Amino acid sequence: MGTTYHITVVTKDAPTPVNVSDAKELKRRIETLLESINQQMSTYLQDSEISQFNRYQKTDWFKVSHDFAFVVDNAQQLSQRTQGAFDISVLPFVELWGFGSKTQYTLPSDKQITALLAETGYDKLHARLQPPALKKDSAGLKIDLSAIAKGFAVDKLSAYLEKQGYLNHLVEIGGEIKAKGKNARGEAWKIAIEQPQQARAAASRILRISDTGVATSGDYRNYYIKDGVRFSHTINPQTGRPVTHKLASVTVVHKSCMIADAYATAIMVMGEIKGKRFILQNSLKANMIIRDADSFKSWSNLLVKYIKKGGDG
Repeated sequence: MGTTYHITVVTKDAPTPVNVSDAKELKRRIETLLESINQQMSTYLQDSEISQFNRYQKTDWFKVSHDFAFVVDNAQQLSQRTQGAFDISVLPFVELWGFGSKTQYTLPSDKQITALLAETGYDKLHARLQPPALKKDSAGLKIDLSAIAKGFAVDKLSAYLEKQGYLNHLVEIGGEIKAKGKNARGEAWKIAIEQPQQARAAASRILRISDTGVATSGDYRNYYIKDGVRFSHTINPQTGRPVTHKLASVTVVHKSCMIADAYATAIMVMGEIKGKRFILQNSLKANMIIRDADSFKSWSNLLVKYIKKGGDG
């Protein structure tokens, strides 16, 4: 997935006493699970299922693993729910604008963007679960699960830990989080929403969470400036261009980290006005950080049990 992960397990409530060798074995099994998910959904691996599907130039059904089909099927449902703001077929635009494996030094032309719009779109992608397979209507269609696969992996690891009897744990992959039960102090887990700034890491808000997932999408880490214009890595799938609104980051709280992951990306595409309307219409819990001249302002509908402003330690 091209990122880091961090897992905290509270062992004092484990079904049996945990020693060093147990911890090492648990880590080995977790890494085996992560490697399996990578082999299915990572565009960084040339032999992964997703890389093979992206190279596939036919329009018949392409067999994949169940988990891969499950994630794509959910992505398709979320694309419909967000009216195309979330769209995993956006990969060609990510590459075109220089946010893929190759650095972009010249901006794409209108002609290039128009040509790709005809080749992409979630409506040209199909997924089935039995037997698991994917199908594309356009041979050149390619997909990228980076806005949903990390959330899926977080849910998968959390479910595995729970099955092993570790009912109190925190799983984080690339900033996407799932908290179950309580921390070692018997309290709700405490995490921070980062303030969108480059100089130093700082918390905008502190969340206290339990038995839920949290995902954040922002435009303040991955961008470049060309001829004085700032280009974000967040691409609007409907225009094929980087977003230009004032929304700097979105954090979504949802029982499924996979769903929170995708919604956060979709709302980043929508922007502060449409995004806020979507949050309220769909009864989502979210926090938005919006650029306001040389500073930031926040909007949130998170309940007190989820969020507390400031860094009270």
